[in-house]
Amino acid sequence: MSSNDALIADVRHFNRFYTGVVGLLDQHILDSKFSLSEVRVLYEIGDQEKCTAGQLINTMKIDGGYLSRILKKFETAGLITRHQSPSDGRTFFLQLTAKGRKLMAGLNERSSDHIRQILEPLEEVQRLQVTGAMKTIETVLSGAAPAATTSDIHFRYDLQPGDIGYLIYLHGELYAKECGYNFEFESYVCKTFQDFLSTYNANKDRVFLAIADNRIVGAVAILGSSRYLAQLRWFIVHPDYRGRGLGKRLFAEAIAFCREKNYQNVYLMTTSLQSTAIDIYKKAGFRKTGEKFLQLWGQQQYEQRYDMDLTQ
Repeated sequence: MSSNDALIADVRHFNRFYTGVVGLLDQHILDSKFSLSEVRVLYEIGDQEKCTAGQLINTMKIDGGYLSRILKKFETAGLITRHQSPSDGRTFFLQLTAKGRKLMAGLNERSSDHIRQILEPLEEVQRLQVTGAMKTIETVLSGAAPAATTSDIHFRYDLQPGDIGYLIYLHGELYAKECGYNFEFESYVCKTFQDFLSTYNANKDRVFLAIADNRIVGAVAILGSSRYLAQLRWFIVHPDYRGRGLGKRLFAEAIAFCREKNYQNVYLMTTSLQSTAIDIYKKAGFRKTGEKFLQLWGQQQYEQRYDMDLTQ
């Protein structure tokens, strides 16, 4: 069996499983007298402003003849009405009647109850895994770009088991792809986190984690080096979540924490290959205070230090 055959088998297996879970094999949906297609048509009519039969065909990928029979059935039952467009006599807008809206309100309530029964037995983390996987499937198969906002991202400031391991993995994977770093870099990251955990103190240190779909998609940390000096470390944003202002948000929170703890100076170490991050550092007020040329992690590059005076 080829890899594609195996993937096809996985998708078909999931389809059989999921249709059983949500009851899509039932002849009638949600204890109503309507089929899945009919309920979907009613939903789209209620959801779309100035809905037309053409829009339904495009949205649902439904046969025009089949749709025509469904619409006629709904008109006869008093669930929908047609209104001729004032600007185009060939176009008719579909609209739910009061009876149709009442029916859909009941179906929506039963649908929510059904989904609630599926999700309630799960732990919170499992619910997030399920809904996150659904979002991923919808985004990938629709070809839609993720919305350019951070509304689907929340922030966490406490370390939990597995966080450091995942951050090490994220650094190793992304820096290998984007900078060509070898496994020595991942070893270095492991060592820095080991040193950090051995002296971690929430009174002087903080890790800022951006979470989406129950996984870390961005991070930065502040480590207190002395009473007045702090170091910024492990600044990273997953490529899928760049361009949304997430890096700037993480960076701003890190600097705000430094000011809260009365650090007078914060510094960071980076390399000349990190041009995007360096641009953020400079715009935030950091200035380069030193650099040296190194053969490091399989690449020739400049190791650079940047400082920010927080007393100004």
